[in-house]
This record gives sequence, C-alpha cells and structure tokens, in this order.
Amino acid sequence: MTRALPGPLRGALSALWLLGNTVLSCGLLLPAAALKGVLYAPGPRRRVEHLLEGIATRWVRVNNLGLALLNPVRWQVEGVEDLRPDDWYLVISNHQSWLDIVVLQRVLAGRVPFLKFFIKQQLIWVPLLGIAWWALDFPFMRRHSREFLERNPHLRGQDLEATRRACERFAARPTAIMNFVEGTRFTPAKRLRQGSPFARLLKPRAGGIAFVLGAMGRQIHQLLDVTIAYPAGGTGFWRFLCGRIPEVQVRVEALPVTPELLGDYDGDAAYRQRFQEWLNRRWEAKDRLLADRAGATGSGPP
Repeated sequence: MTRALPGPLRGALSALWLLGNTVLSCGLLLPAAALKGVLYAPGPRRRVEHLLEGIATRWVRVNNLGLALLNPVRWQVEGVEDLRPDDWYLVISNHQSWLDIVVLQRVLAGRVPFLKFFIKQQLIWVPLLGIAWWALDFPFMRRHSREFLERNPHLRGQDLEATRRACERFAARPTAIMNFVEGTRFTPAKRLRQGSPFARLLKPRAGGIAFVLGAMGRQIHQLLDVTIAYPAGGTGFWRFLCGRIPEVQVRVEALPVTPELLGDYDGDAAYRQRFQEWLNRRWEAKDRLLADRAGATGSGPP
C-alpha cells in the first residue's frame, strides 16, 4: 500500500514518525540522564546507564519499524550472521551522508551492542539529541584542522584524550564503538581538495581507531569494516524518506584484532606507519568494491 504514496507524502510521514519517536524517546531519556549526572556510586550509575541504553535501543527499533513500513527498500546485507550483542566491537565505515547512520543502525541493531559514535563537539548543542548523546557516553571530538593545530600546538592530543576517557567507560560493558575514519562526509569536491588517492573515498584517519585498539585490545576481539553502497545513486536522507533510494547494499567484514594491530600510535613511529599502511590497504579494497558495485548497476563515477 505504501508503494502507491507520492514521494513527498511518504517523506513527510517518515519524518513525522522519526520526529515523534525521537521526542518521545528523549522525554523518557532526559530524566534518566539527569539522574546519571548526580550519581557517582558505580553500582547505581551502571543501572542507570543500562536503562539509558535500553531506551536508546527502543528508539532505534521503532525508527526501523516505521522506515520499514513506509519505505520498502531492498536491503542486500552480507557478513552479519555471526555477530553477537554481548561482545565488544570497533566498527569503521565509509561515510557519504547522514543516511549512513540510519543504515548502520538498521543493519547492526540487535546484532551488536548499541552503537556509540564518535561525533563532532559542535553537535552537543543539537536540541534533545545533544544531551542524549552525552548521556549515552558518545565521545565528542573537536576535529581541529592541521592548520589550526599548527597555530595552537597546545591543543594537540585533545581528541586522543577524549578517546582515552571514552575507552575507560566502554571497558565496563559490551560496546560497539563506531568511527567514520574519513572524518567527514564524502563529496567529489572534498576529494579533490584533499587530494585523495581514492575515487570514491576520502583519506582515512588512523589515529582514533589505533588509540581505541591500543586502549581496549583485551576487550575488542573483532574490527568490523563496513562498506555502504547506494547502487542507484543518490545518498540524501530526504530522498531515502521519500522512497527514492530503492536499494541499499551493505558489506560487513569481521577482522580479528591481532597483535599486529595493537601498539603505541603516538610514541612508536614504526607501528604508526604500519597501521596507516594497513588502513590504506583496507581503503583501497573498499574503493574497488564501491567501484564494482557502481559498475554492476551502471551508475557513473561520483
């Protein structure tokens, strides 16, 4: 029945569903967030954190239900069969639009613990969601440019310090830590400006995930390398809500966290180079996969 709805009406109904669910979920979450802010005893604080994650998990499930009812998308998903919600994971992915977050939540919900994203510090001011992200222990990163850090060298290491604090919290309970290692959404203009060697990706940033692995290597046994493709072209969130993105392809590759991936990224230059080379090889393979998926559907270069 929903296939007969005009695109803008479908989009409006989808947006209302998401907005209504978000407002309701934040209304449930904010009192628990306030309680967490004044609790310091580990036992009661952990119980409140468990409640917060339960509310957030319900929010994702209701979002997914509404989108499934209103947007009959063809999902082609590989590699999620053996994942477990009671384990620790580090998740990396290419990044093309805000839609990627919805896709990851749709594909991984219930298969891994609730996803904790590394997000920009400025987003803490987003109404309702900013305080929710804080309450759920999302790591806030400042994302200073190289030029800014050259002018303000005393601010170097802020992001790694935020990562260290987050890892201390994540070690206490199963967690899936998500990092878009390109640092921002892909566009052809950003690719040219950056001088990226990849056709459909920006350069990956290795420091954040290397630090997570170094800090949590004993807990994290698998790294999930996710590739998201929209083979019909177009990645806009509104296009998706309107039913104009008919197919989403997701490949999840589970990689063991071997001793070679662990080390002191800041202090060991040889390890830093090896890790950067390893991540670049992953990105080369991802770039080829995206090109293959685009070629199979006849869509041109980005």
